[in-house]
Amino acid sequence: MSEQTSSPTTAAPTVRVAYLVNQYPKVSHSFIRREILAVERQGVLVERFALRGWDEPIVDAQDVSERAKTRYVLQGGLAALMFATARCAVAAPRRFVRAWWLATRMSRKSDRPLPVHWIYLAEACVLARWLQEARVSHLHAHFGTNPAEVAMLAGVLTGLPYSFTAHGSEETDKPQFIGLPEKIRRAAFVVAVSSYGRAQLYRWCRLEDWPKIHVVHCGLDRSFYEDVTVHPVEAPRLVCVGRLCPEKGQLLLLRALRRLKDEGVACELVLAGDGELRSAVEQLAEDLGIADRIRVTGWISSEQVREEILRSRALVLASFAEGLPVVLMEAMSLGRPVVSTFVAGIPELVLEGQCGWLAPAGDVDRLAAALKYCLLTDGPGLARLGQAARERAIARHDIDVQAKDLVALFNAGESNSSAHLT
Repeated sequence: MSEQTSSPTTAAPTVRVAYLVNQYPKVSHSFIRREILAVERQGVLVERFALRGWDEPIVDAQDVSERAKTRYVLQGGLAALMFATARCAVAAPRRFVRAWWLATRMSRKSDRPLPVHWIYLAEACVLARWLQEARVSHLHAHFGTNPAEVAMLAGVLTGLPYSFTAHGSEETDKPQFIGLPEKIRRAAFVVAVSSYGRAQLYRWCRLEDWPKIHVVHCGLDRSFYEDVTVHPVEAPRLVCVGRLCPEKGQLLLLRALRRLKDEGVACELVLAGDGELRSAVEQLAEDLGIADRIRVTGWISSEQVREEILRSRALVLASFAEGLPVVLMEAMSLGRPVVSTFVAGIPELVLEGQCGWLAPAGDVDRLAAALKYCLLTDGPGLARLGQAARERAIARHDIDVQAKDLVALFNAGESNSSAHLT
């Protein structure tokens, strides 16, 4: 399925941007791929860099294509890291000392020991050379954890402005341990994916840094939803898409399904994904006597995810912690109402009673009640909810609209590169 949704602009590129991701491509990072391709459609030249991921299994053809365009910092092993570090130390000793001192300071409150931060410095040394060879004018990282630290250190080594996108609980659960205030202070700008996310970043930075924090939503390609005619699914089938992990709440979701079974409400649940909790999920389904109602797909392609959503009457996420899940906007754009929780940026997208149902996180009774409403809603009611969900998701999350905002920030970041502190 093509992600090319509009004609490229004819204007000459105004900026050459590098993207840095911890692992790319990755099944759960399709939103980054969509963003990169949309930024390129704005006429920007994008260089792709990742720390790892050159040998990970991938199932999507577009991810295979992206892998061929990506350079991997750790692929050369320890020897390459040592050589790059020595080269930086000799070529620009003052910049290297400043970067070394910054990496050392970042370890003081960190949950990771000092040698790990020196490894981040070595990774930045590899990246710095590639940035200079590619004549990049701005570096953007996804996630405010180690990619943002590597980007910050590479910025010190090269003088390039950098920015990063913070996605949610991974950054704000432990902001001081990952040096989030320092990363924000030194960045040209910072992106939050929701207003809630921006507010959490406000909590951990100086008041004078607030103006550099901007909301840019993750986006959807028009090709993902344009050819869909919204028809409600009468079958009592729900789909939950995402990594099987504690914060996604799948174990609580299974307990809610047991409540429905006790009440005689028919339900089939498809868990589209995989992860460290898979065995626990499967065992709990057996223990609760609902294994015949559960199907775990393992990792599947974005096209297969789309088909699973279209075959279900609604998407459900029982999350305990989130940023703003992309799969919610995907399901809504396909005309599916959603059942989720009052967590982080979710209520900004999902309007209770208008395009789905929300329950307090961790409340199995309220979650079961929301699922029951969904499963007992008739076809016309589902159609109304689905159409409202579709209109809201498309209005808020068109990737080309979001990319324009991001490119404007890239251009401003380049022109204001003096804001990048060294």
